[in-house]
Amino acid sequence: MTLANRIIIFLLRLLALGASVAAIVIMVTSHDSAQVLGMTFEAKFANTPTFKYFVGVNILASAYSLIVLFFPTKNLLGRIILISDIIMTLLLDSSISACLAIAQVGKKGNSHAGWLPICGQVPKFCDHVAGSLIAGFAASILYFLLLLCSFHNVLNLYSLKA
Repeated sequence: MTLANRIIIFLLRLLALGASVAAIVIMVTSHDSAQVLGMTFEAKFANTPTFKYFVGVNILASAYSLIVLFFPTKNLLGRIILISDIIMTLLLDSSISACLAIAQVGKKGNSHAGWLPICGQVPKFCDHVAGSLIAGFAASILYFLLLLCSFHNVLNLYSLKA
């Protein structure tokens, strides 16, 4: 692997780490309260298991990025990193998909199930969730690019041996 490839992968991992940490911070700080019919209710990320899953996966992705940032991608280690990159990309995609479903219900409601939208009552919470999802999308795209780079590097190792 050339120096240019190493620099690109290093920068992609740094950007993915930053996007994952941003998604965590924005989601964890999302809370708002509203008063409806004399009752006060509070919306925060910890009330929804899907948002907890999103934060957990982003913590895992951040820790993974920080650990792998300094590993050399030689022979067997490169293959293990490739498999780990695949797993991280899939986990990030699944957490974002689940969060998008819950966010859509929060924003639009579901008239068939009788669920009312909540974003009109707690806009600060919904804005934080939207920002966190944007950062999560950025992390997911960066991990996908890392995955492509890892595939490229592993395939180059095989072509050099042949």
